[in-house]
Amino acid sequence: MKVIRELASWIVPVIIGIIIAFGIKAFVLSPVRVDGPSMEPNLVNNERIWMFKQAKVKHLSVIVFDAHGEDPSAKKGSDYVKRVIGLPGDSVAFKNNNIYVNNKKIDQSFISRSEATTGTGATSWTLTTLAKRYGWQTSGNVVPKGKYFVLGDHRSVSNDSRYWGYVDANKVAGVVKVPFWTGTKTQRHNINSLSYD
Repeated sequence: MKVIRELASWIVPVIIGIIIAFGIKAFVLSPVRVDGPSMEPNLVNNERIWMFKQAKVKHLSVIVFDAHGEDPSAKKGSDYVKRVIGLPGDSVAFKNNNIYVNNKKIDQSFISRSEATTGTGATSWTLTTLAKRYGWQTSGNVVPKGKYFVLGDHRSVSNDSRYWGYVDANKVAGVVKVPFWTGTKTQRHNINSLSYD
């Protein structure tokens, strides 16, 4: 009986710890690995980050989402990391080498001028012209209800909403946060703290 009590005294806390750890991973946060250069310079290939599952998605939030069914070339189990530019109801346009959301120029100081403009297209575009050019299923000049318009920070190498359209809110797994021990102070700020309304 004494042996059983001693075993229980350390087995029960271990089991409780395991249950709590699984609960946190399932409902609160989870580690994620960045795959590819599309979020440079703020996130780099193979960087380990955290995804908060209950965080609110805002303008300029960096999100993780299931790309299968959004990007036609994405295989099952493909997660993408991109920055939210347009929320439901927003108009988004590119003109004079700037991104405009609801006719307001967006401060993109989190990336270089070259990263913001190279590969964004030599001409101006709107959501309507992108939809027509790439044959999106959804047309119109505003982001539809329950959808997001996302871009990578390194536009010249990013496969994002400009090509295949919107991300369904139900596909979003969480909002990215960079831990204090990785990256530079500027990189952490550019991922963890940016937003506008």
